[in-house]
Amino acid sequence: MLKNIQFKIILVFFLVGIVIISGLGIVFLNSINNVEMQIESGQVNSIRQVSDMNSYIITNTRTTLFIAAIVFAVVGVLIAIFLSRFVIYPINKLIESAEKIADDEKTSKKSSKAKKKNNVGALENVFGIMTTELKEKLSEVSTQKNQIETILLHMTDGIIAFNRKGEIILINPAAKKFLSIRPEDNNFDDIFKKFNLDINMEKVIYLENWTSTEQRIKVEDIYVNVFFAPFKNESDRPDGVIAVVQDITEHVKLDNMQKEFVADVSHELKTPITSIMGYADTLLEGEYDKETQDKFLNVIASEARRMAKLVTDLLTLSRYDNNKGTQKETFDLGTLVKSCQEKLEIEIQKKKHNVSCFVTADVPPVYAEKYDIERVVLNILTNSIKYTPEGGEIKIYVGFVYNDAYIKVFDNGIGIPEDDLTRIFERFYRVDKARTREMGGTGLGLSIAKEILDKNGGSIDIKSVVGEGTEVVVRIPTKQ
Repeated sequence: MLKNIQFKIILVFFLVGIVIISGLGIVFLNSINNVEMQIESGQVNSIRQVSDMNSYIITNTRTTLFIAAIVFAVVGVLIAIFLSRFVIYPINKLIESAEKIADDEKTSKKSSKAKKKNNVGALENVFGIMTTELKEKLSEVSTQKNQIETILLHMTDGIIAFNRKGEIILINPAAKKFLSIRPEDNNFDDIFKKFNLDINMEKVIYLENWTSTEQRIKVEDIYVNVFFAPFKNESDRPDGVIAVVQDITEHVKLDNMQKEFVADVSHELKTPITSIMGYADTLLEGEYDKETQDKFLNVIASEARRMAKLVTDLLTLSRYDNNKGTQKETFDLGTLVKSCQEKLEIEIQKKKHNVSCFVTADVPPVYAEKYDIERVVLNILTNSIKYTPEGGEIKIYVGFVYNDAYIKVFDNGIGIPEDDLTRIFERFYRVDKARTREMGGTGLGLSIAKEILDKNGGSIDIKSVVGEGTEVVVRIPTKQ
């Protein structure tokens, strides 16, 4: 390769030399033409002058051509040496190295292609695995998001999330319902200022140990408990507040019922105790005749029996509250109802009631706690006798429908107001407290009856119209 380049350089200088010599020859011919023109014009007068001029031109031309050829040859050789050493030689080395590399690449071309294929395959596998994992992660995130949205949507507790500006960033339907949130309520103050709560975002966010982050609110007929808690971002800095809203209406009602129960028990026990103590102290203070003593003693005995009945009823309720029932057994419901009617025959005769009992044929035996069911029947019949005017009519039916035996008791008594029907099964609730207490009632009879039937898988339903009478239906499951 180097020799080819050197040959090309010498050839170039040779051609350039021919061009230069040709140029000098042209100059020589022009000089001769000038001499001829001088002869023709008469400027040269003798042959000798012409000869001298021709000799001069030829001599100068030869000298010039010789010198030019020598100079051109020397310069060409020098340039060729310079180019060979400082330009062509490094280029040739570079070309040789490139050719060597090319030869090496040819030998390893096949293995390189295989290796390249392996690398590309491995890379494709990596990307495939990464894509699959990414899809799985995105699917998992989407599933978790849907699960959280579903949970929030169907939660019975309300959830509201506020950012640091107090704006709502998340809320579920339960919270809107409990707090009666309007469409224009968009921030913390809009929602809670109307309830006059002594709370704000700054206290919740910056005073985490503040003791009043739990507030009770009454919204119309609903009681709710709102718990405020700050939440933080990835940098562990406060980023907002979450409010959890819980419906505690039932808890409040139970708490109030418990307070009423304690107050009613205290009152029910205080009245007979006061009577007993008063009559007993009167007897002890002086001597009275036999008639007066008997009268006072009868009052004391009546109040004592009333207290005993109240305590018995309370113990019965306590027993059922603690799931301590008696042993279940199989018995005939018609026979039990007729037995209860016979036990109350004296009270029936006193008020001259017309009582009829009808038992449908083929009523299957019931499976329940016989003693407690008897207590229920006695309570229902006693109420009908008490609250039906003298000479009234009471009808009793015992039958079977589907898988339940039933007892229906009709009377034409004073009836129960419609507003009181929803509360008659509450403990110590009386429609007419003065009249009920006068008749010796404790206000626990229907409560106990409902407890007994619930524990035995039965039910009780009461319909009544004031002045027309009452219908009581009791259902008890059969053994089958």
